[in-house]
Amino acid sequence: SAAQKRKRPDQEQFKHLPLRPPVVTIMGHVDHGKTRILDAIRQTHVMESEAGGITQHIGAYQVEIKGQKITFLDTPGHEAFTAMRARGARATDITILVVAADDGIMPQTLEAIDHARAAGVPIIVAVNKIDKPGANPDRVKQQLADQGLVVEEWGGDTIAVSTSAKDGTGIDELLENILLVAEIEDLHADPNTSATGVVIEAEMDKSRGAMTTVLVQNGTLKVGDIAVIGDVFGKVKAMFNDQNKQIRKAEPSTPVAILGLPAVPNVGDTLSVATNERQARLHISEKAGRKQATVNLFSLHDQIVSGKVKELNIVLKTDVQGSIEPIRASLEKLTTENLTVHIIHAGTGNVTENDVMLAIASNGLVIGFSTGIETGAQRLSDAENVDIRQYDII
Repeated sequence: SAAQKRKRPDQEQFKHLPLRPPVVTIMGHVDHGKTRILDAIRQTHVMESEAGGITQHIGAYQVEIKGQKITFLDTPGHEAFTAMRARGARATDITILVVAADDGIMPQTLEAIDHARAAGVPIIVAVNKIDKPGANPDRVKQQLADQGLVVEEWGGDTIAVSTSAKDGTGIDELLENILLVAEIEDLHADPNTSATGVVIEAEMDKSRGAMTTVLVQNGTLKVGDIAVIGDVFGKVKAMFNDQNKQIRKAEPSTPVAILGLPAVPNVGDTLSVATNERQARLHISEKAGRKQATVNLFSLHDQIVSGKVKELNIVLKTDVQGSIEPIRASLEKLTTENLTVHIIHAGTGNVTENDVMLAIASNGLVIGFSTGIETGAQRLSDAENVDIRQYDII
């Protein structure tokens, strides 16, 4: 199965460790109901203790279903998802792709599919708004099949659940399927080591200072630990869970807001714990030295010859839809026994910041055919040394 193929090489050594809750990101086109689905899940399954209380917005929260926890990242779609990957953090175990039954697959839906695929994350589809008069779930399933996501009832291995966030239809079934996929993915972590994690949200709070939301991925983060995040470090003075309760420790797959950093880090920065300030400074200088080498066409030949690069990931942007297929075909023909060419995302319009992020995260490059480059994209590509090639002739 797809999950078996995707088994991470490091999973075998974790077999003896306790299971951890799955971390889920919800993606999809704007207005297809991502937020409404999250709200529906939250209303039915947020921890009992929160009765009447208001959930603090820390960019993530946990729900409990049949005694098992699921962590949802409430980050804005695939931009944040890919920003995390671009900085070397893999935060998500499962992606929920929300597609409106009355609207079908849209450009942002396609982008979300490509981003989830490039990350190798399993996709569960929520065919939402089935209560709407123009709803046509079969048309959505056909569009999904055209993208290579064949639903189970049609003989494929993509789980699709019909939902209506408005009246709560299918929400429980969606949650049960998340637990099912999590079981196949077999997610373990070690709560008895020092914490590692990733920043999912960060802001400067007027009264409390830098407020950093971290998803703990392994180990246990405790109040008093020296947290090293990006190029800053500080002692964890206080931690709050998604119900704004102060807690003393956070175990794997738990989202927490922490206080104590001297500055606001970036989304996607990784967290580690140091035993003292000297070690914290050492961590930061080591991280700076480990900046990953990006692929560009000048260095590509040498990297192929030396066997360092075996795949070339390309984000393709063209002026019109009709150009995509012939260009994709001619690029994929360049595959040799030493190098496989993958088009990880193809779309029309100018090269955007999001395209560059995907290239960074996948260690690839961007090719534009008769298109421009947005200013933000150019700035990011210069800063991160990502190759954007523009052509007018195939």
